[in-house]
Amino acid sequence: MGLTPGTADYAPGTVRYSFLVVLQNARPVFTPRARIWLARSLDGKPFYRTVARLQPTGVTVETDEHDVPSIYVTHLRIPKPGKYWVLAEPVGGTPVQGVGTIVVKDETASPAVGARAIASQTPTIRSARGDLTKLTTREPPDTELLRHSIADSLEAKKPFVLVFATPKFCESRTCGPVVSVVDEVRRRFAGRGVRFIHVEIYEGNNPAQGPNRWVKEWKLPSEPWVFLVGRDGRIKAKFEGSFSVGELRAAVERTLL
Repeated sequence: MGLTPGTADYAPGTVRYSFLVVLQNARPVFTPRARIWLARSLDGKPFYRTVARLQPTGVTVETDEHDVPSIYVTHLRIPKPGKYWVLAEPVGGTPVQGVGTIVVKDETASPAVGARAIASQTPTIRSARGDLTKLTTREPPDTELLRHSIADSLEAKKPFVLVFATPKFCESRTCGPVVSVVDEVRRRFAGRGVRFIHVEIYEGNNPAQGPNRWVKEWKLPSEPWVFLVGRDGRIKAKFEGSFSVGELRAAVERTLL
């Protein structure tokens, strides 16, 4: 059995690690919890134990056998850079274990929590003159996430949730419908003064043209990403890969309100 990670950009400290436990027939395991052990080598004694919990990756739970409606999420305390080994054992069902690795660098490639947000002049409905095809690959278009730019929100000192994602072209098995999740959380905070912004990944919304200028400005090593930015313009929290409505809602309440 193996682990398919949903995150990859780590620095020392408390690390959010998401993953699938995949059987030999390529089907994931979906039990509510998994036991986690962390060690410095494959045959080393674990120095950290915790539990991962299954989190839904979308607004609604799909039942098609080819969908990945949930992913395991845990938080690991990793003291210093290096390569670490993770053993995951789902609780319940047929006994299985999956093994994977985590490579922790001195600092993350993506902007760190606490850093100032980059004042990118991202496109909006106004700047695109109403042409939503230039702004989003989501169907139907996520109109309410396209009204504000990063730069304007920073200048206005408005807290915001920023999602870099391409709904049409997301290729990873662990890449859930994150734009839909962000839009659902937006609905729950309507009238609370928090802006929600979606930025696509590819130049011209065409993967063949590579990452667009805003992805390069933010130095994102992958997608999707979500950043929570406070009134002071600093990043308060971030999510790599898929996440649940509950995770994002709790982060907004904790850091932006």
